[in-house]
Amino acid sequence: MSGTLLVATAGQGVVKSSDNGQSWHRLSLGQDIEFDAVTRSLDMHPDSPETIYIGTDTGLCVSRDAGANWHHIDTPFNGQTVWKVAIDPANPERIFIGTGAPSRAVLWRTTDGCQTWDRAPVDIPEFCAGVNKPRLLAFSFDPTDSDKLWFGLEEGGLFKSVDGGDSWERIDSRLLWDFNSDIHNVNVLPNHGNKVVVVVCVNAIYTSHDEGMTWSGLNPTAEYGLYYARATAVPHGSEDTIYVSISDGTPGTTSQLLVSRDACQSWEVLPLPVQPNSCIWGIHVNPANPEQMMMGTKYGHLFTSDKAGLSWKKEWRDFSEIADVLWTPATAEIAVAHQSILKS
Repeated sequence: MSGTLLVATAGQGVVKSSDNGQSWHRLSLGQDIEFDAVTRSLDMHPDSPETIYIGTDTGLCVSRDAGANWHHIDTPFNGQTVWKVAIDPANPERIFIGTGAPSRAVLWRTTDGCQTWDRAPVDIPEFCAGVNKPRLLAFSFDPTDSDKLWFGLEEGGLFKSVDGGDSWERIDSRLLWDFNSDIHNVNVLPNHGNKVVVVVCVNAIYTSHDEGMTWSGLNPTAEYGLYYARATAVPHGSEDTIYVSISDGTPGTTSQLLVSRDACQSWEVLPLPVQPNSCIWGIHVNPANPEQMMMGTKYGHLFTSDKAGLSWKKEWRDFSEIADVLWTPATAEIAVAHQSILKS
């Protein structure tokens, strides 16, 4: 193992380890993120792995030292809850931000590295049946065409742009089953020239081979006895590999982790050392090493793998509610403040 493990939590800010999980550190005092803050989403600069953005309950923050220190970014959504941070892997100056409950769900865009922002011209519902106020959870850049973008809301629909985000079309009505406006994740797999769009809905894993015009679907209940599909991860540069978590609900009492290595044509259930205590809420693959993965559950279990998910270790430290996880190859220089240490 190497680099820094970051765990975004709802109630303990972001917790980090730079010694392979032997010790874990909360934020020190005097940060722009409180050590007991709500944090929701992590993303990493593709060319500078020490630069990490995080969505919090007070807006957007950035670390330029692999998570050791955090600084608030002045934006039009200051004071609002950021549920999604998505950095364009081909152009890191372009970043999309999704806000949501308890704030109004809005999609924001910068094309100059957070200097200026504009609000996406898209009609997002203010209220919805399932979670009262929507939260924008899902965003994906098409790796084969920088003008093609996707985002989705829990709950509030699936949207597609073909002009870099200047206009959007809502298309969730094309999905097959009920609850098709409840979108948890979107990914685009190049698949060696046969592109596949993957949309994880609350109760289904959908795929499209024609840019979202038509869809086929996997029902997790029918195949695996668990209905609730949630988190995804695609290894950096992968053409056809995707990981998806399924559970018996939210927060749920257990989970399974699925992997497809052929762009969702077939799936394998990966072995876990213990039963997760709730739904797997976040999965991340180290971009510098696709063998290294981490994932966290809603109620605080953290797992790591150094074999591309074929075997896992449950980390000794349990956390408060995990919202997202990230494994950066950059190493944070951590000044000891609040910490937990594994005793030998």
